Amino acid sequence: MSRIAKEPIEIPAGVEVSLNGLTMTAKGTLGQMQMDVHPSVLITTAENILKFAVVDVDKKDERKAWAQAGTARANTANLIQGVSTGWEKKLTLIGVGYRAKAMGKVLDLTLGFSHPVKYALPEGITAETPSQTEIVVKGMDKQKVGQAAAEIRAYRPPEPYKGKGVRYEDEYVVRKEAKKK
Repeated sequence: MSRIAKEPIEIPAGVEVSLNGLTMTAKGTLGQMQMDVHPSVLITTAENILKFAVVDVDKKDERKAWAQAGTARANTANLIQGVSTGWEKKLTLIGVGYRAKAMGKVLDLTLGFSHPVKYALPEGITAETPSQTEIVVKGMDKQKVGQAAAEIRAYRPPEPYKGKGVRYEDEYVVRKEAKKK
């Protein structure tokens, strides 16, 4: 039985959650998002608290139903945080001459190639560059924010000898020792 599914979610002030059949919609200060709920999951609302359970299922399918309930609870919590405060990932550029500049919906990256890299941000995602070596990717959808940050990092992942490249702010790169003569 899923322990995550048993935890209720408290809906913060300013967020409105509505259930319409198997579709959940959340409206908040940043916008509106919706998601589909698995048919074996039962969601109840009482006084700004969402509770998750499973619909009566066979004994053999009960484990899978609770797994779906835990997934629905985690996705709902991500949805509510997304419409109320949003998600962000911070990236750091490490290397001589590595720079980033946000220009509207395009991120201009200088990563040691013979040409600058222009990354077009997906719909609903914004990027800020507080300094030339820092990138902050923001948005409502946790999956899109993480995917955009991963695509930016993939242009020049950190290498293990000098640690140069694009890395997440909290990422630790294991350094290798250089070759000895």
